Amino acid sequence: MIVLAGALLGITLGVLTARRRKGSTADLLHYGAIYGIAFALLGLIATLAIDRLTV
Repeated sequence: MIVLAGALLGITLGVLTARRRKGSTADLLHYGAIYGIAFALLGLIATLAIDRLTV
């Protein structure tokens, strides 16, 4: 759940960042993908840390 939320947040922030920099459609997709992957990875790490700490 945290991974999905992180990915959605990352995609949103990536698209907004590219839009703020006046990027093309390819830039919007690229930033959205990169930010989505990065935030999903952070969400995965957070999920693993929470799981390890609660067991």
